[in-house]
Amino acid sequence: MFMIHLDFTGIELKLRASEGTAQVYDPVRRIWVNLTPEEHVRQHIIYLLLARHYPASLMAVEKKIIFGRLTKRFDIVVYNRNHVPWMLIECKAPEVAITENTLHQLLAYQKNLQCKYWVLTNGHQTFCANAHSVENMGWLDALPTYNS
Repeated sequence: MFMIHLDFTGIELKLRASEGTAQVYDPVRRIWVNLTPEEHVRQHIIYLLLARHYPASLMAVEKKIIFGRLTKRFDIVVYNRNHVPWMLIECKAPEVAITENTLHQLLAYQKNLQCKYWVLTNGHQTFCANAHSVENMGWLDALPTYNS
């Protein structure tokens, strides 16, 4: 796998305290959510995507996906302008190592969604692939520009 560098410099999350709990504003879902370590990573990715002109209206955050009788939630999916899943992003808390197991979790979602690109990150380590099919997968050295 080829690790890419994401620069979160200058990204300022909207934060507040509610009943003693830190919360962050999610500009895609348009709600305040509790600021867990994984949510911190997820929101930095969202704010970065928005800064790179990915359209918020074509992003989905923490939506259900069904695997047989199991229901899971993906972190972020970016759709192309035809509303076809284009990029799948799996976020982990910073203390969660990016391993083969975390990659397999992403690949399970990918099997259902069939995105052109996927990203796996814990905020410290980020991997991105052009991966419409596992057989033709290629690791990228940067996030793709949104122009679909």
